[in-house]
Amino acid sequence: MSPIDHNGYRPPSTLTQFWRWLVESMWRIEHAFERSKAEGRAIDDARLRIFLVLTLFGLGFIALGAEASKRALFSHLGGSGVEATTPPEARADLMDRNGQLLATDVTQYSVYLDPRDISPGHEQETRDQLADAMPRLSADRLDKAMKGGRRAFLIGDLNRQERDLVHDLGRPGVEFQEVPKRIYPLGSTASHLIGFADTGGHGLAGAERALDAPIRGAAAAGGSITLSIDLRVQAALDSELAKAAAKFQTVGAMGMVVDIHTGEILAMSSLPTFDPNDPGRSPMANQINQVAQSRFELGSVFKAFTLAAGLDSGIVNTNTLFDVHAPLQLGDGRPVHDFDKGDTTLALWQVFTHSSNIGAAKLSLMAGPDRMAKYFKSFGLFAAAPSELSESTRPIVPKKLGDVTLAQIAFGQGVAVSPLALATGYTAVMNGGLYIPLTIKKQPDGYQPPATRVISEKTSETMLQLMRMNVHDDPKGSGHKADDVGLRVGGKTGSAQKPENGHYGKNNISSFVGVFPTDGGISAKRYLVLITLDSPHVTKDSAGFITAGWNAAPTAGAVIDRIAPFVGVARAPAAITAPLPALTAPAGTPAAPAQESTQ
Repeated sequence: MSPIDHNGYRPPSTLTQFWRWLVESMWRIEHAFERSKAEGRAIDDARLRIFLVLTLFGLGFIALGAEASKRALFSHLGGSGVEATTPPEARADLMDRNGQLLATDVTQYSVYLDPRDISPGHEQETRDQLADAMPRLSADRLDKAMKGGRRAFLIGDLNRQERDLVHDLGRPGVEFQEVPKRIYPLGSTASHLIGFADTGGHGLAGAERALDAPIRGAAAAGGSITLSIDLRVQAALDSELAKAAAKFQTVGAMGMVVDIHTGEILAMSSLPTFDPNDPGRSPMANQINQVAQSRFELGSVFKAFTLAAGLDSGIVNTNTLFDVHAPLQLGDGRPVHDFDKGDTTLALWQVFTHSSNIGAAKLSLMAGPDRMAKYFKSFGLFAAAPSELSESTRPIVPKKLGDVTLAQIAFGQGVAVSPLALATGYTAVMNGGLYIPLTIKKQPDGYQPPATRVISEKTSETMLQLMRMNVHDDPKGSGHKADDVGLRVGGKTGSAQKPENGHYGKNNISSFVGVFPTDGGISAKRYLVLITLDSPHVTKDSAGFITAGWNAAPTAGAVIDRIAPFVGVARAPAAITAPLPALTAPAGTPAAPAQESTQ
């Protein structure tokens, strides 16, 4: 709107002035027509009208040409200028945290044939050329299409080069249809975490489903989505887990690597696996993300939660003694046994390093059901793990937490949780006491995840020391086969008999939760490595045992050895002695390397 001058007059706007000029021009032209007619110059009148029409058409073409040039030269389709039109099924690229491609959309082509357009006498020539140009094309399908008398589908999933080869034949009756397709260039690598989408562009599993809306939004904006995983770490985890599954002839195997301060999942593996490029070719069982969807009684790895609760509540300290010389009789008549036999008394730290079921059960009963239920819930063990992954499943928990179930949960029986939930709870044990949700999205530097305090920093520091002692070579704890010189590894083993037909059978679920490095301040960078093996078998290297110390622990150690350079953990120049050197074993302590107890 034009400004008002000092006399209160508002000049007409530019648009108003243009319309006035246009109307006046039209009236002048019309008056010229009238004068020509009045003066008897009809030919001039016709010429003037033709000139006017040509002028209007010329101006129109000039305007169209200018707009076309503007769009061609300055639209920047897909950039930050004019927004590009994207098909509704389009999905943004998925990248790993270092910019490596995990998933992308490509245009592929389907080929159709209408035999009615083929010139008589050229049928065999057309058939032979199409068969040569498309080796994957079924001969039966081609013959049926040639004789069908109507438009028929021949083959799909042709790339641009294959399409051009067929197109250049120039055969009548051959038609193409563009089909967008989601591809996963790394095949089965991290397939359960990445997931897959359908042909309509809808995410069906993993990150593709969990982040469906952001992925679609990023596609419309011409961007990409970066996940938390590191392909280098993922490759090491996949490799070592596959070796363990083959060596110990397992039914399945699971693993994770997590940044315990940010909750970022750097790697996630589940065996058996599948190819997301064609998930239908694999059994449905292979598509199950065992890390998030399956629930197991995970055994003695639960003792970390039990001891953390006892230490944090102040009812025990690391030197509190427990008499474990005889089995603990529960109210239902079932005894709780330890692997180590003999009359002995263990300090609390030895209950951990010798993985004593009796000691853990007695501590849990000392704390009582209300206190232990509070801690178990705070560690996330009674609910589905908070995660973007829709596959995260709820645990199987007892309806009532009485003395019997309380004693069982203390050493990892009576409650079945997912490995994802276990790893989430362990972050609070090792990161200073804060329960945080794990995430599949890369987070910015300085990211502080939403957190709930479960235990104190002091308790967390003590648990880190206990886990280091459990892996350190002197004394030998149940996890000593996970140790790696210079990387200050800590952790906890867990071996649980699998329920079979209403009772515990002979097969084990063997787990190891590792952490490295255990030294440095509580806020120092630190990583969790979880390995779970389903029904491992005895090998010549396992001394007749199927417990986690002989299979899951060395597997975790191999993973840690390979990934340390990728996550920036340097080896110490000299071996670091075990923490808590002032603690000494009471008389009667078994001298043999500890084994985790099973029940």
